Amino acid sequence: MEKDINKTQEKTQDNKKQEGYLKIGGSGSFNFYWIYIIIAATLFGIYFMSSNELSREISYSDFQTMAKNGYFERMILNKKQGMVSAPLNSAPTEESFHAIKSAYEAAKSEGKTYVVQSSVPSADKFSEDVDKWRNEEDSKFNAEVRYETGSSGWELFFNFGTPFIFIFLLWFIFFRKMSGGPGGGIFNVGRSRAQVYEKDNRVNVTFADVAGLSEAKQEVQEIVEFLKNPQKYTHIGGKIPKGALLVGPPGTGKTLLAKAVAGEADVPFFSMSGSDFVEMFVGVGASRVRDLFRQAKEKAPCIIFIDEIDAVGRARGRAAMSGSNDERENTLNQLLTEMDGFGTNSGVIILAATNRAEILDKALLRAGRFDRQIHVDLPELNDRVEIFKVHLKPLKLADDMDVTRLARQTPGFSGADIANVCNEAALIAARNGKEVIDMHDFNSAVDRIIGGLEKKSKVMTKEEKHSIAVHEAGHATISWNLQYAAPLVKVTIVPRGRALGAAWYMPEERQITTKEQMLDELCSLLGGRAAEEIFLGHVSSGAANDLERVTKQVYAMVAYYGMSNKLPNICYYDSSGQEYGFTKPFSEETAKLIDQEINAIIAEQYARAKRILTEQSSGHSALTQKLEEREVIFTEDVQAIFGPRPWASRSEELLEANSETTTEDNPEANSETNVDTEK
Repeated sequence: MEKDINKTQEKTQDNKKQEGYLKIGGSGSFNFYWIYIIIAATLFGIYFMSSNELSREISYSDFQTMAKNGYFERMILNKKQGMVSAPLNSAPTEESFHAIKSAYEAAKSEGKTYVVQSSVPSADKFSEDVDKWRNEEDSKFNAEVRYETGSSGWELFFNFGTPFIFIFLLWFIFFRKMSGGPGGGIFNVGRSRAQVYEKDNRVNVTFADVAGLSEAKQEVQEIVEFLKNPQKYTHIGGKIPKGALLVGPPGTGKTLLAKAVAGEADVPFFSMSGSDFVEMFVGVGASRVRDLFRQAKEKAPCIIFIDEIDAVGRARGRAAMSGSNDERENTLNQLLTEMDGFGTNSGVIILAATNRAEILDKALLRAGRFDRQIHVDLPELNDRVEIFKVHLKPLKLADDMDVTRLARQTPGFSGADIANVCNEAALIAARNGKEVIDMHDFNSAVDRIIGGLEKKSKVMTKEEKHSIAVHEAGHATISWNLQYAAPLVKVTIVPRGRALGAAWYMPEERQITTKEQMLDELCSLLGGRAAEEIFLGHVSSGAANDLERVTKQVYAMVAYYGMSNKLPNICYYDSSGQEYGFTKPFSEETAKLIDQEINAIIAEQYARAKRILTEQSSGHSALTQKLEEREVIFTEDVQAIFGPRPWASRSEELLEANSETTTEDNPEANSETNVDTEK
């Protein structure tokens, strides 16, 4: 056991040395690159310190004059170069040396030495002149004279060698950095960039932290259990699945589920994103795939997780240019080969996640590669209760908090949406100076996230406010008097986000929707425009959002669901995601028939909405007046005007128990929300 620990520590230390790091005294990591930087800075400083002098070359006659006047303390003659150098010890007073005087004083103020240089006729001539200067009566020459045959080794080193050494160190550090680190640098560009999680750096997320997703957790738990105890399955002839694909909308917890697998698995876990395979260099993606599976096979049994696999797994041959080299397709081909190619790949399980499974290559989805497709859908009511419990743990809540009620108020919300609701409620409570978070804060958070921020300061004319009230009262009147319309919760004419008014409903979470339910929802959506035409005598742009949703819904009924009288039992929807390219799956005559059916259904429901509003004109008028007075009305206000609805439902029973709660629907959960925007 001790030998294994020692080997692990030696291996870890070797890896850190390779990356340029070493632990010293347990106080932190020391980077060897600092040594290179210190050496380079020292040489650079010595080079400039050795050049702490300014020089000027003058004629030999001027040099003789200055020497006779005693401006030099010493002179150095380089016989090989035929050059004499002499540092000035005082500023010359002659007018002809004015430039030298100014330069000398400037150098002295900077703490530098000013050196005068001159070419000599010959060494013998210079020696004769020196003797002459010493013997002349009016000469002030008393300088020390020294003769050199060439430059010293240190002088040559600092003058010529230091710049080259400095450049070499920069080059060495640059290429060392380029080739260092796992998967980093131009020389290791083909190496895998996957993060490896083992016993020493295991992820802290477990299956207990993943709320809901009971079926998906069961699937991945079985994979983890197979890796921990393979004999349980192999003794009866079972084989380990090679791959599992997590498919679902954004925010449903696919990556969180993979993190839980990493935290639960007692095997190495390789994690990377699909975009990590993509690189500007040709062949890099395929090289990284090979390197990833090579490392995985060395540590088998293990798990590989590829997040957003659609970055490299898109179907081949789409919009491919003739003669071009598609690097992404090369990466995908290598991935297909590694997952189930000629070679064996036992003990390596691949997990992947995507929210665009329809665009993945069919070869990637076949049995033997991704044997299982695990659908991570939007959470149902019970799942939302569990998710709320997880996100409410760190919050300070009021005593009357009802988690089930919160879950019922958020149909169609993903796990990420619920986390956002909890955080927004905490921010709203803190903004209002509260010590705990109550239901009102959560209601405001739901309104804020879905409808946007209230804009009470937006200026509207009296006519605009009346038009919006008529419109929203039309929605409320129609929905209250239709059996399958979603029960109303709140109506407001306060601008929120881009909407000038909105109606909130609490829909039932249906698994299937009938034609009658869709028609009632269409009629409710058209109630705003119908109210404008009947009670105002004109229509406005406020129904743009309603008309957009109506058109899409009716087109789906005719072209996808086969709910048309003239085109029954026909579906032109392409579930493979190809969308038929540039051609339509039907003829021009059928296209005209589709348009006619769409217009007929919309016209029928619009006439139905006008008929209901005409019958309920007094109630609509009272509702409009109350909206203009209070700007926000709730279920009990509508019930006081129209009376209780004759159609009891589970959602309405909930509303009666909590009539002051507010919620809004989600189109993906077969629910309705009216958000009217001026365009």
